[in-house]
Amino acid sequence: MKKAAVRPFDYYALLFFTTAFAGWLWEVLLYLATARTFVNRGVYQGPYLPIYGIGSIILFLLLHRMRKKPFRVFILSAVLCTVLEYIAGAWLEWKWNIRWWDYTGRLLHLNGYICLTSAVCFGLGGVLLICLFQPVFNKLYHHMTVRLRTVLCLLFILLFIIDAAYSVILPNTGKYISGIAIPGCLF
Repeated sequence: MKKAAVRPFDYYALLFFTTAFAGWLWEVLLYLATARTFVNRGVYQGPYLPIYGIGSIILFLLLHRMRKKPFRVFILSAVLCTVLEYIAGAWLEWKWNIRWWDYTGRLLHLNGYICLTSAVCFGLGGVLLICLFQPVFNKLYHHMTVRLRTVLCLLFILLFIIDAAYSVILPNTGKYISGIAIPGCLF
């Protein structure tokens, strides 16, 4: 069995922020395409959804050695991310008494926090992350100087802390943000 790759903190921080931004962009584009409106998804004001960043780190830590087994990555990504989405949805509703998404009425939903469509999308996203994106991310990461990586990490972390502190007091609950599901995934 291969030994797990040990990465420095900045690797995980940059992976977190890159995928949190990609998740935010994905959901914004879904709303633009389906509802014809801009919606800043998530609890925070900034252009990131931390659940995508957390999910990507979990997937990387657990699945990076399965890069050559996309079907296994698909199944495990679907399961792991669906569990993460359920926990996050239940916690957010408990904490602020607001639902940031609701899949009620969707095929095989569970309490409106998860559904079959989102699980399939998470599986596909995991395959894209582990089998395609992560090798590209590795190359870009290693082409950056240590100084650039450090500056980017400090900047992103500082902005995130400021946004998190602000959002604890005033979470993003703008128009179209709470109580609705993403208008559609890929199908």
